[in-house]
Amino acid sequence: MTSRFQLPPILKACERLLLEIEQAVRQFPRYHRYMIGSDLRRQMMSVNSTANRAWRDRANQSKWVGQLVWDIDDLKQHLQAAKLFQAFRSFRQFEMLIRLAEELGAQAGGWRRRLANPQAQNAQANGVAQRGKKLSTHGASAGANS
Repeated sequence: MTSRFQLPPILKACERLLLEIEQAVRQFPRYHRYMIGSDLRRQMMSVNSTANRAWRDRANQSKWVGQLVWDIDDLKQHLQAAKLFQAFRSFRQFEMLIRLAEELGAQAGGWRRRLANPQAQNAQANGVAQRGKKLSTHGASAGANS
């Protein structure tokens, strides 16, 4: 669990992808910079603001997380389109961005699954730490060694 003053990992991932997309779009040729580049920037800003809303609005969190998953899917489609238009400097640049988007999508999907099924395996997610069961006692293990 993150503290009040630290961003959660999904927001950090959003910020990193936002920065990487901005740097990539700056290197697009002029035509692509103002067409698909502005669409990429706009879509990533939408992902970032939806992630922030999902984190802060606890009452409507499941709605926002669902919207976040769809926004990330739209962003991945925009990245694919930019690749088809050959807007990226290299395939390596596209590959790095799509992997970051995939990781972000995996985090959002996990968040959505956890909200849909709050009784999942991670008991500490609810703030209640549980202790493991004792499988044997000292006397039982001492008797096994003799």
